[in-house]
Amino acid sequence: MLIHRVIASVIALLVLVAPGCNREESKKIDLSKRAALDSEPGENTGAIRIAVGGMITPREGLTYYREFLDFIGSELGRPVEYVDAPSYEETNEMLENRSIDAAIVCSGPYVDGHSKFGLELLAAPKAYGAANYYSYIIVPKDSPARTLNDLKGKSFAFTDPLSNTGKLVPEYLLAKQGQSSGTFFSKTVYSGSHDKSIQAVAGTLVDGAAVDSLIWEYLNKTKPELTARTRIIFKSEPYATPPFVVHPALDPAVKERLRTILLTAHTTPRGKMILEKMMTDRYVPVEDRAYDSVRAMKKWIAGRQKQR
Repeated sequence: MLIHRVIASVIALLVLVAPGCNREESKKIDLSKRAALDSEPGENTGAIRIAVGGMITPREGLTYYREFLDFIGSELGRPVEYVDAPSYEETNEMLENRSIDAAIVCSGPYVDGHSKFGLELLAAPKAYGAANYYSYIIVPKDSPARTLNDLKGKSFAFTDPLSNTGKLVPEYLLAKQGQSSGTFFSKTVYSGSHDKSIQAVAGTLVDGAAVDSLIWEYLNKTKPELTARTRIIFKSEPYATPPFVVHPALDPAVKERLRTILLTAHTTPRGKMILEKMMTDRYVPVEDRAYDSVRAMKKWIAGRQKQR
């Protein structure tokens, strides 16, 4: 179908025309200007560099994350440099190379980074009463599809190659049936963010998508007219929420101070207000073992691929 041939370009256009964020306070580092990251984190400025990408929140939600980083900076007594992260792969690369000090990442990239260079957890958000989230597989409201199997031979949007809810979970579901996305779907695309995948499904640009439940629920409250044009046909088991992480070599004192700020943010008037706008209850302690289910999926898929 013609629509399948233009899916990628239309989704790319959606990304380009997405509403921007109000970025007035904390300093922004644009990743397109690589020279800005040539120095070590905080060199000559005492600043902490923290990456947050559009994969982790709807674009308009980044405004609140910027506010939250400003709050962290004021509590820390040091400036925070906000780094735009275009993908999880690049975020992990910058963390490993110490171009940035910290980031908010998906559970999949955390597992990869922890294994490769000891990426360290500080805390994870608790939202809607729990510190976990799900992968939703969604279809257009009027789609006849009722299960993932009904999408065989259809078009499908993933979020990011390293995303847990937006790539790993559906890939694992297919692998358990002896399938792979490359042969199961007629066309697959990477939207670059969960909200763009939701928009693509709502606009019937794709037949289905795998998205982060937290972002779908956020949009269900802020843009119900959008989510009303989609329908959830699958809800995964719960996974530990996307954590706030730091490079293991970060100054232990700074690391501990950051952890304290995160865990107590909800107890301060300003922090509580920002968290409410982010639709986050609070940040809570999290242990590495909370992400073992993600590791298990990755290990199972890797083992199956070796048998081929």
